[in-house]
Amino acid sequence: MKLAIALVVLSLGVMFAVVYQAVFQEMALRTLKLRVVDNSMEANAKEEAITEAKTNINNLKTSLAEVTTKIEELKKKKEENGKLVQEREANLQTCKTEKENSIKKKTEIQESMNKAKADFEAAKAKAQEDIKALKQQVLDRDKAICAFADLSNEEARKLCGQPEAAQ
Repeated sequence: MKLAIALVVLSLGVMFAVVYQAVFQEMALRTLKLRVVDNSMEANAKEEAITEAKTNINNLKTSLAEVTTKIEELKKKKEENGKLVQEREANLQTCKTEKENSIKKKTEIQESMNKAKADFEAAKAKAQEDIKALKQQVLDRDKAICAFADLSNEEARKLCGQPEAAQ
């Protein structure tokens, strides 16, 4: 009977060991299943984050493309405006030189006009003096002629400025 009890105890021991092993494996399996579920949830969350990041990247790429085209347009406008500014500066410089030339010509013309006026005034004064001198010469000659002229003649009296004689 001792053998039967020993066999029963040994059987119970082996059975407890097998049950313990089965429970331990069940617990390990349950832990692994929970880990798999957690990992799959994390993977799904990460996949959603990745897809969201991809959509954000695509949106940013399109925004970047739009901004790049706008930058190119603005660069072109800047170049055009730079060219216009250079043309305007060239026109301004041309106008300034033309203005300076016009001012020089104006001053030259004014100087020549002033000189011409001064020459004219001098010539006028000289001509008036000459006219006075010539008038004086004519008067002196007239007086000399009147001294020798026959005043009985009516024409001679008119030329000499004598009143008409009563007849």
